[in-house]
Amino acid sequence: MKKTIYYLVCASLILLVLTGCGKIPKLKDGSELIIELDGLKMTTEEFYEKLKDSYGTYALINSIDELLLNKVYETDDDLKTEIEAQITTMKNQFGSDFEDAISYYYGVSTEKELYDYIEVSFKREYAINDYAETLIDDEDIEEYYNEKSIGDIKASHILIKSEATDDMTDEEKEEAEEEALKTAKEIIKKLDDGEKFEDLAKEYSDDSSASDGGNLGYFNRGEMVSEFEDAAIELEVGKYTEKPVKTQFGYHIILKTDQKEKPELSEIKDDIKQTLVDELIANTENISAFALEWLREENDLKIYDAELKIKYDHYMNEQKSSNTSE
Repeated sequence: MKKTIYYLVCASLILLVLTGCGKIPKLKDGSELIIELDGLKMTTEEFYEKLKDSYGTYALINSIDELLLNKVYETDDDLKTEIEAQITTMKNQFGSDFEDAISYYYGVSTEKELYDYIEVSFKREYAINDYAETLIDDEDIEEYYNEKSIGDIKASHILIKSEATDDMTDEEKEEAEEEALKTAKEIIKKLDDGEKFEDLAKEYSDDSSASDGGNLGYFNRGEMVSEFEDAAIELEVGKYTEKPVKTQFGYHIILKTDQKEKPELSEIKDDIKQTLVDELIANTENISAFALEWLREENDLKIYDAELKIKYDHYMNEQKSSNTSE
């Protein structure tokens, strides 16, 4: 699909160039001739109709969005640096296959075309964020503050990783999991018997924080995986988890060492809003389509070709119904 859209946009731009260069021969009826082959002819009008009939909606929308995103969002030095960093990463990753790879994955044939593609992709993300912000109001922010906001938590942990590997059988993986869980439970027993958390972390933990006694410093919601975060929030300061907490990383024993007072709403309002925006984006299907429709409307989009306008409206209605039917 990426390749198809890219070539459609190129075709649209070619048509604009052909019709505007002033060197195209004209037929007796005034139409401009762009192709002639052994007596067969195609005019710009015929080409436009074929493009519109076959891929009009996609070509139209992508042409609009590229123009619009570059108009609304400036390419500043930070964005240039980010784009160039991504291209450098791709070059390092693909090596001599760089051109073939960008053609296959992105439908572009040159580094400049790849730069433009990444640039528009970033700006599309800006538009999605801006659109999501319009859907968050003060009531949403206050509700989140009252129900979910917390003061920063300080915790330490001991991580026991499973020794399971991909080449193991299911039975071997299960045994490795059971062994890791058993070790974690034994460590909790040692804590119950009075051994120091810091010493046990240095001895047993498979995490890089082991040398510092498992100390993770302060964190807040969204900075840890959910299972770890939920367990840490529930703990009282000075208490450790009575059962190992399983996450994608392994089994954790968590010690909550401190928790700060919850800040005033005014101090964290912007952070809460961004959290809600991120959640909305993650949980809204087709949000890109709706965000760009919003941006087009904000910039007073007008489509003068009646047939393309009908196709555009039909396409957007399909996007909306597929989203609301879930």
